[in-house]
Amino acid sequence: MSKDLTDLKVQKEVLIEGNPTFETITDNVSRVVEKKPGKIWYILFTISGSLTLMLFGILAFLFWEGTGIWGLNNPVGWGWAIVNFVWWVGIGHAGTLISAILFLLRQRWRTSINRFAEAMTIFAVICALLFPAIHVGRIWVIYWVFPIPNQMGMWPNFRSPLLWDTFAVSTYFTCSLLFWYVGLIPDLATLRDRATDKIKKIMYGIFSLGWRGGNKQWKHYELAYLVLAGISTPLVLSVHSIVSTDFATSLIPGWHTTIFPPYFVAGAIFSGFAMVMTLSLIARKAFDLEHVFTPKVLERMNIIMLLTGTMVGYAYSMEFFIAWYSGSEVERFAFINRAFGPYAWAYWIMISCNVISPQLFWFKKLRNSIPVMFIVSIVINIGMWFERFVIVVTLSRDYLPSSWDYYSPTIFDIGIYIGSFGLFFTLFLLFLRYLPMVAMSEVKGVLPEADPHHGGGH
Repeated sequence: MSKDLTDLKVQKEVLIEGNPTFETITDNVSRVVEKKPGKIWYILFTISGSLTLMLFGILAFLFWEGTGIWGLNNPVGWGWAIVNFVWWVGIGHAGTLISAILFLLRQRWRTSINRFAEAMTIFAVICALLFPAIHVGRIWVIYWVFPIPNQMGMWPNFRSPLLWDTFAVSTYFTCSLLFWYVGLIPDLATLRDRATDKIKKIMYGIFSLGWRGGNKQWKHYELAYLVLAGISTPLVLSVHSIVSTDFATSLIPGWHTTIFPPYFVAGAIFSGFAMVMTLSLIARKAFDLEHVFTPKVLERMNIIMLLTGTMVGYAYSMEFFIAWYSGSEVERFAFINRAFGPYAWAYWIMISCNVISPQLFWFKKLRNSIPVMFIVSIVINIGMWFERFVIVVTLSRDYLPSSWDYYSPTIFDIGIYIGSFGLFFTLFLLFLRYLPMVAMSEVKGVLPEADPHHGGGH
């Protein structure tokens, strides 16, 4: 009776389909790295590499000419650069959430997607860091935002919100990179032991830090991973709170509100999970990993998107309530102008994508439909970009009607944004080519075979 209950418990916890063995998981994940990439990989890499070169070309022109080549005007001092910065930081939130918070909560289903999401976090934060650096205009004095001692008679503006972003995003990036690398070590050792090419063997050997899989090594590894997860968890909440505080500490109507930090964090998790969903659906099909990225895992991601999407919708309604309840005519006008002013089209795209589309996931049939997941995940990220656009740009109607103007991006604004996608996908394709996209050691830990009471025939 006891054995039957144990076996039943193990069956309930199986998260990987097809009843694979340890060897099967190792082969399936390692072959993606070991075999030569196909034509599709080279085509995608050529496209993303071309976009990256375009990005660097436009940035060179920007440094030469200045931010006048953008669509900035008198009432809109922050344009697409800050919109894109907040959007990319939001995309980078899901990785740490999946890896750190779900790890601390012992959510075993995260093991299929955590490596994928962590890599996405690193690359998204790299893209995000680009925009605050270039939007200052005089890029050669970017060191003003760093906490450099003042012996040289420089004047860093320590009161600038840019300094908060410097601390927050650089700390988040450093911690996420360490967390990602520590998790890679056992899998790098696996690739080292399987490598037939001498250069690969040496490189994987260097980065696996002499890992042999001994009991003492696993003990230290798990402790380090736990500590980094504990450090990363408050960073997930603090980074986007600080980014939102860039807006909330101002006196501008529509920004000066205490709802921004929780609202931004929920939106970041929402958009981050949507991007993980988009990329994982493509990868599971392209690399025949449907048994690892299982419908059960994808469904749970959809439930989280439904939850955070509902929170974002609640925040939108609360913004209007706060504006009405404040009794401030200017505050009320700012929100009425958002919904019915010249940028009403952007506002209603935001509402449709972020509030209405996730409600499809209330229905189990739609929640488990691959085409629906894929379309909704793309729609959500479009909507989250428009959310940042609405927050930043709709304030073109401020206190003085004489200074009202309509913001329109130039080809350089659009080119830099598209180029940032090129940079992101170039780094992501290199990750898929040279590193294991699935955490083999963690996936093996959720297999029935890893249970000491497992009575199967493996």
